[in-house]
Amino acid sequence: MFRFIHSSDLHLGKRFGSFSGDLPGRLREARHSVINRLAEHAAQHGASTILLAGDTFDTETPAPEVRRQALAEMQHDASIRWVILPGNHDSLQASQLWTTLRAEVPENVILATEPRPIELTQGVTLLQAPCTTRRPGRDLTEWMDDAPTPDGSIRIGLAHGAVRSFSEDDNALDVIAPDRARRAGLSYLALGDWHGGLEIDPHTRYSGTPEPDRFKHDRPGEALLVTLEGPSSVPEVTPFATGSFAWRTLRLELVESDDPSAMFQTLIPESRARRQALVRMVATGRTRLEARTALTAAIKHVTPDFAFLDFDDNDLAIECEPSDLIRIDRAGALREAADMLLAEADNPARPTQEREIARKALARLYAYAQAVTP
Repeated sequence: MFRFIHSSDLHLGKRFGSFSGDLPGRLREARHSVINRLAEHAAQHGASTILLAGDTFDTETPAPEVRRQALAEMQHDASIRWVILPGNHDSLQASQLWTTLRAEVPENVILATEPRPIELTQGVTLLQAPCTTRRPGRDLTEWMDDAPTPDGSIRIGLAHGAVRSFSEDDNALDVIAPDRARRAGLSYLALGDWHGGLEIDPHTRYSGTPEPDRFKHDRPGEALLVTLEGPSSVPEVTPFATGSFAWRTLRLELVESDDPSAMFQTLIPESRARRQALVRMVATGRTRLEARTALTAAIKHVTPDFAFLDFDDNDLAIECEPSDLIRIDRAGALREAADMLLAEADNPARPTQEREIARKALARLYAYAQAVTP
């Protein structure tokens, strides 16, 4: 029996330049802290090895402190062995990075920089496919099919990249054959690159990133505890939580009679979880002018509670009637502007995009008017 942890895509040193304040630093520190969380889980469950399937570093030139502090954290528990595979972000093309790492790695860290068998323990062999460049242009796992290993060995593959899709467009050369585990007699193929956990088949999985860094996958950070009873056994795979930040896309699908503010409150996480939450709120459908203004106020009120909160109402249509304009002004310049915007919004001769712009401008004017009304 052999037990190990499969993780990937730590992207240590990622800058998170689209955010401001102290959030980029907090997100970078969370990624570094993943190393300790992986090691603790390995120790608790008797896993002797942690496989990192590429993109351990976010760039080919990580800052010295990023590189050195990561290795120091891995060295902390010498009983756990780490295997670092070059990915597309930190490929072998970054020769200076890997030369430096070879000079710095502690004894319990293996750099999987060559496509050759590595004996992890008696009866267990690792076959790795390091990324030679960002786009290598071929399936780097192909060599595993004919790789020699002792009879009866558990064969584990380690690779980084996309698995070939089953669509008709199958021209890419640098994608991994989806049946590589079967072809190469692998008990398990540990993959990196896809940031959401994904099972290709019982013997082939993406671990996903242990600390999310985008809204795309909309799932918590996790890694995989893998147990292999023997060369031909089906792997026992147990995901476990590793992320400290939650990235969530919440959707408000509205009809005119809905109360958007009340619906918003039911969707957002509880107060104590908000500091570690990055949320993108997407509103679609239709709502009244007054309800839209109340929703904006509700979002503005709770925004400081969150690590990040973004409101996307590009696909939210705003319904308004002449009676709504009384709350902007009964007469004068503001009322004239409101009447003009409403006329533009309701003018069927205008392009749809221009009508929506007029509606959103009217909503903003309405909100301003409510903000200054005593």
